[in-house]
Amino acid sequence: MERVIIFDTTLRDGEQAAGAMLNPQEKLEIARQLDVLGVDVIEAGFPISSAGDLEGVRLIAREVRRPVICALAHAQRDAIDQAWLSVKEAGRPRIHVFIPASDIQLEHQLKKTREEVLERAREMVARARGYCDDVEFSPMDASRAEPTFLYEVLQAVIGAGATTVNIPDTVGYAMPQEFGELIVGILQNVPNIGKAVISVHCHNDLGLAVANSLEAVRRGARQVECTINGIGERAGNASLEEIVMAIKTRKDLFNLTTGIDTPQIYRTSRLVSELTGFAVQPNKAIVGANAFRHQSGIHQDGVLKKAITYEIMDPTEVGIPASSLVLGKLSGRHAFKERLAELGYTLKEEAFNRAYQAFKELAEKKKEIMDRDIESVVAQELRTVSEVYHLEHVQVTSGDHSVPTATVKLLCPDGQVVAHSATGTGPVDAVYKAIDQITKVPCRLTEFSVKSVTEGIDAVGEVVVRVESEGVTYTGRGASTDVIVASARAYMNALNRLLRARQS
Repeated sequence: MERVIIFDTTLRDGEQAAGAMLNPQEKLEIARQLDVLGVDVIEAGFPISSAGDLEGVRLIAREVRRPVICALAHAQRDAIDQAWLSVKEAGRPRIHVFIPASDIQLEHQLKKTREEVLERAREMVARARGYCDDVEFSPMDASRAEPTFLYEVLQAVIGAGATTVNIPDTVGYAMPQEFGELIVGILQNVPNIGKAVISVHCHNDLGLAVANSLEAVRRGARQVECTINGIGERAGNASLEEIVMAIKTRKDLFNLTTGIDTPQIYRTSRLVSELTGFAVQPNKAIVGANAFRHQSGIHQDGVLKKAITYEIMDPTEVGIPASSLVLGKLSGRHAFKERLAELGYTLKEEAFNRAYQAFKELAEKKKEIMDRDIESVVAQELRTVSEVYHLEHVQVTSGDHSVPTATVKLLCPDGQVVAHSATGTGPVDAVYKAIDQITKVPCRLTEFSVKSVTEGIDAVGEVVVRVESEGVTYTGRGASTDVIVASARAYMNALNRLLRARQS
């Protein structure tokens, strides 16, 4: 079977989702997991956009050797030079050049003529090709561009050295049939198209990113640009896990394959969710909490008799474990390590020791530990790696006839433990005011949400907060059986992200 190239842009387009800021070390951690997952291309960032993005791409290029490492650049000399600077140490570097192609964007954004755009595209692709042999070109907003002009641009950039031409549905405007016909038109009307791979990059503004991508693949595209959990600009991108599992599940229709190690999908989804702060919705295909759960009695009866009656995929195919191992307060280190391995986690000794201690503390409060509880323990460990301030202690007094008061102790960057007390309109408000008095980080809380990780009155509570500082949004998450402690951890996580971003 022919193979579809999986181009992952979680670290570039995915990070453009509001509030999804990642520091270079977090990007590297995701890139390493994408390597384990088996993606062919990692678009690591947009180096000209910031010094932090440049450093993040360079770090990944040096450390992650198997996949192609790609850097995005708009069609300007400085951007292409910066892109090359960021990926030149990669084992397999790629420069991805883009320029608007629709008359809407040419007139209102770029303010250039078609002729000027054509010449700029040709010139900048040639410049990129002077640096490396692997060059991708994207005519932005291709789905709204005039087809004959699109054909002309593609022919010119392939002639200048582009080895991949990407057809973006930048604003999620296309319908599957017309997007498929656009791919067919390119194959029929671009004379030198045989010298390049056709790629697609679809956005989800109308909920059709995956459908458009799959139709394009059916019509001849052989690279799909996608993100873990479908995160990205506005309504997001085509979801990697949905693309891959559709191709795998419907071999009869596509007769294609990918290089993805599908049991790594769930692990990768959880990692991206934890580090970006974006929860996966329960009804999300493939990786949502309800994706393989059956509520209806008819469905339950069918699944118990034969899983294929209502499950078109085995959950273990995407890395969702089916284990009978139940953990509790009497479980030892070996059982905990085995469960971590089943869930796809491998921790270094020091991190494992901390996670095991947190697990034992949780087990003293809960009779039975579920997978999501274990994931929350590991996630808490991941979130503490890049701390500037560490939450040492939080205590509150509250009630309907008392003033909510909180005392907080933080371990500060200078090694000192500082305590402060504050009052507020409620216990969480008091905790956050006490933290603000110590850290003195100017920011504004814009979102606060709390949910249970699992069922039951003893469930772990997970809090997600977003804070805004200087026009940038930072997300934090925290978990505990005590929602006040979880709230404090989430706020500290967001503040630490803010401070790390400023440092970088």
